[in-house]
Amino acid sequence: MEWILALVIGAATPAVATQNEAAAQFWLHMAQHCGQAYEGRRVVARDDRPDLLEGNERLIVHFRECSSELLALPFHIGSVDGSWDRSRTWRYSWRDGQLELRHDHRLSSGEPDESNTMYGGLSIGRGTPEQQQFLFTERTADDGSALGWRIEIVPGVRYTYGTFSGDNWTWRLDFDLSKPLDRLPPAPWGHQ
Repeated sequence: MEWILALVIGAATPAVATQNEAAAQFWLHMAQHCGQAYEGRRVVARDDRPDLLEGNERLIVHFRECSSELLALPFHIGSVDGSWDRSRTWRYSWRDGQLELRHDHRLSSGEPDESNTMYGGLSIGRGTPEQQQFLFTERTADDGSALGWRIEIVPGVRYTYGTFSGDNWTWRLDFDLSKPLDRLPPAPWGHQ
């Protein structure tokens, strides 16, 4: 088992030259969960606009694609009626030695949701091995403060995906990395 983990992490080691050791460590923290899926819950609900979630859904993140250039994490939302929304994949990559987060949104047909896909931003500053923030360059808050995504990873404990305004969480999902699912979800829409 240890040699498999070493192989996966080795294959997912960033190929990009970066002066940011914290970002490279963050990448490796994420990559060590490759091939696993985990359940989560909404911790902070939106209060500034309609929320994507009602709070009773089953939430799963799947560390599905891992290479030295891309970490792709589909986000599956299961409704209480048994249906699933498999439209979203969080894509982490490198651009000019800096981390980048993009959101791949697909329609149930598998086609890209042209009105709402591949938005994202670059990491802000150096971050830490456990936390990186990504600036949403197209928007700022009404008070002029930065908007973006805050991602946290504590290997074997927690993966957090959320949005922020200034210093505050505006939406937050926590996934329990101590309990990998026995059964992986199917591919997200538009992927094999």
